[in-house]
Amino acid sequence: MTHDQQGLAMTGAGAVAARHYDRAIDHLLHFRAEVAGEADAALAESPGFPMGNVLAAYLRLLTTEAADARAARTAFLAFLRRADESRLDPRERAHVAAVRALLDGDLLTGAARLAELTVAYPRDVLALAAGHQLDFLTGDARMLRDRIGGALNAWHEDDPHYGRLLGMYAFGLEEAGHYDRSEEVGLRAVELDRRDVWGVHAVVHTYEMQGRFCDGLRYLDARMPDWSAGTFFNVHTWWHYCLYALEAGEEARVTAVHDAVMSGGRSCMELLDAAALLWRLHLEGSDQTDRWQALADAWQERVAEPFYAFNDMHAVMSYVGAGRFGAAERLIAGREAYALEPRPGVTNRDMTLRVGLPVCRAILAFGRGDHEAVVDLLYPLRHRVNSFGGSHAQRDAVQRTLLESALRAGRLDLARMLVSERINLRPCSPYNWLKQATLADAAGNHAAAATARTHAIHLSRTNASPNPHRRSTPTAPPTTSNRRAGEDAARESVGGGE
Repeated sequence: MTHDQQGLAMTGAGAVAARHYDRAIDHLLHFRAEVAGEADAALAESPGFPMGNVLAAYLRLLTTEAADARAARTAFLAFLRRADESRLDPRERAHVAAVRALLDGDLLTGAARLAELTVAYPRDVLALAAGHQLDFLTGDARMLRDRIGGALNAWHEDDPHYGRLLGMYAFGLEEAGHYDRSEEVGLRAVELDRRDVWGVHAVVHTYEMQGRFCDGLRYLDARMPDWSAGTFFNVHTWWHYCLYALEAGEEARVTAVHDAVMSGGRSCMELLDAAALLWRLHLEGSDQTDRWQALADAWQERVAEPFYAFNDMHAVMSYVGAGRFGAAERLIAGREAYALEPRPGVTNRDMTLRVGLPVCRAILAFGRGDHEAVVDLLYPLRHRVNSFGGSHAQRDAVQRTLLESALRAGRLDLARMLVSERINLRPCSPYNWLKQATLADAAGNHAAAATARTHAIHLSRTNASPNPHRRSTPTAPPTTSNRRAGEDAARESVGGGE
């Protein structure tokens, strides 16, 4: 019997297959594309290797791509037909149970099975990583924090994957609102491994949640060679870079990064980031019609069937941005029919019914200028929008849509409350103060509006943060239109100024 690099027993694997498996896990934790090749190599060496088949299934099931899920089902069921499950050890049987649940579309049960597994095997890094991603896909902030936190004491700082666990834990801490602790843990994760892109991601989420956008730009600029290329996560980190630039009022920088890095994306993750960025510009009246057209084209195949409601929202954003209201209507009608069908245990069906459909309807209503409908649809679910996945930063697109429609519909009492919530959470966010100015203008208090607008301009220039000694001089973005060239350009921290 072989063992993985954490000392956990694995049946059915020769020594060479085990080495490929260990390398695949390392690539997985670093979000490197090489994970697929190493996983395939492990199975080529030992086709009946249970943990190799489990790893291959997770890699496909966690992409939120319907085609990948179908491929996972075909491959994993073929493995099960060949396998003698009675000969698997308890840990392997627990993984098989988790994969079965995911194949049935039951993300919550899959996540629960993995949580039970890590009680007995806290050093099973694949169970922790897969469970962490499931917590993200289902928007479970508590488990994003506690799944990793509950295992950490079984690890030691000299363990090869300890730093990556800290990166996961930092993200869970951030999503659960522990910003100081998240920053501390995330910085330590990246100190232990500078190429821990999930740790970098956790730190920039923490800065985003506190409105510390210049700290975020400074941090990403300083580490650009480590995160900006070479992984299947770099586009998402560039998206965070753009959120900071939006707060600084640098729309030209944002569109340059979009064109260099995000345009031409094909995976749901990449399309989602592009849509989420362009929608923020759309809410502020910025005409991005040409960029929306290409994005709408790319979404059509990806959302041809119901699979993940969070993706549906971003597809509808793209259709609305491109002026393709008919395409948005057809997607919504298809999801309405899907949600009416009995699908016991299918997590996405519940996500679609409870959150996905009302959000998609609201986005379409926004495109048509029916802002009263947007408010009526989004206000009742604003505190449970997490239940269809994503992060606080990603779901802020929904909250901003609600606020913008409240302002445009003249629902000033509601808008006042929403702006007050935002300012008191992130007082150094220029966006929040600009909305305060819009609200004051709508109420006829033009002096207060001018004061708020001036304060927003001041913040965009100085980014008053909890630590007044922290300042950033961000670099210029890549400016080429070619996506690969943009990634190459991003490796060089070319000069620029605030």
